[in-house]
Amino acid sequence: MSRVGRKPVVVPQGVQATLQNNVVTVKGPKGTLSFSLPKLVKAVIEKEKIVLTRGAEDRFSKSQHGMARNMVQNMVQGVTTPFVKELDIQGVGYRAELKGKNLQLSLGFSHAVLYPIPEGIQIQVTNQTRLHIQGCSRQLVGQTASEIRGLKPPEPYQGKGIRYLNEVVKKKVGKAAAGAAGG
Repeated sequence: MSRVGRKPVVVPQGVQATLQNNVVTVKGPKGTLSFSLPKLVKAVIEKEKIVLTRGAEDRFSKSQHGMARNMVQNMVQGVTTPFVKELDIQGVGYRAELKGKNLQLSLGFSHAVLYPIPEGIQIQVTNQTRLHIQGCSRQLVGQTASEIRGLKPPEPYQGKGIRYLNEVVKKKVGKAAAGAAGG
């Protein structure tokens, strides 16, 4: 757990990192992110590195140290190259389109579902069935993709619904096929 926290976070050219009141703020070409460090973890910004240290050697401190280091690393990575998740919509008549700051989804319900796009997230719709979600915050991109997928998760009998790109959905055998095989 603590081995991750020992590595310094390298700040690339064009990215500016500041530390104030135990809050790390990273500013880059794609945006600005900030993270409040846990009380057990302290940070020091050196020339082109952010070094995080922990106050104690117990298991919880080590886990907080590694988590804080990964959060800072993800922030530095996100302000230079955005994080991306892709969703695939499968089903007859299932489609998506952008309506201003909302994503309108037709998912087989009696009404269209409007999903408000969070601040800091860009969504592109290609050929009405593929969603391309990107942003500089890894947590926000993953949460947005999960919320959209949660509107209509893939069902196991026909596979209809929203799934991550390249997600494998195991299909179950239906009642008619099971009854015919069982005799």
